[in-house]
Amino acid sequence: MEYVHAVMLLHAAGKKPDEESLTNVLKAAGVEVDAARVKTLLSALEGVNIEEVLKAAPSMALPSAPPSAPPTAPPKAEEKKEEEEKKEEEAMAGLAALFG
Repeated sequence: MEYVHAVMLLHAAGKKPDEESLTNVLKAAGVEVDAARVKTLLSALEGVNIEEVLKAAPSMALPSAPPSAPPTAPPKAEEKKEEEEKKEEEAMAGLAALFG
């Protein structure tokens, strides 16, 4: 991938990618250069107009965010109070059974 990026960088700088310039860019980026990969890439790019390829490439649209779920209403405070009162009554009833 870094080899293709180096070619794109050279193209953006207005320079023709050749073996020496591609090797220099890769070395400057700290990549251990494989001469065979450089030659293979350059031979694959022979006769390719990079500018036309870039124009023909589909633009990558960012994926849209999934629709968010409608916010759920928090339980009403009244419902919570009623539940707490019922629990307290049940607890009291249990204690009454113990003390008869």
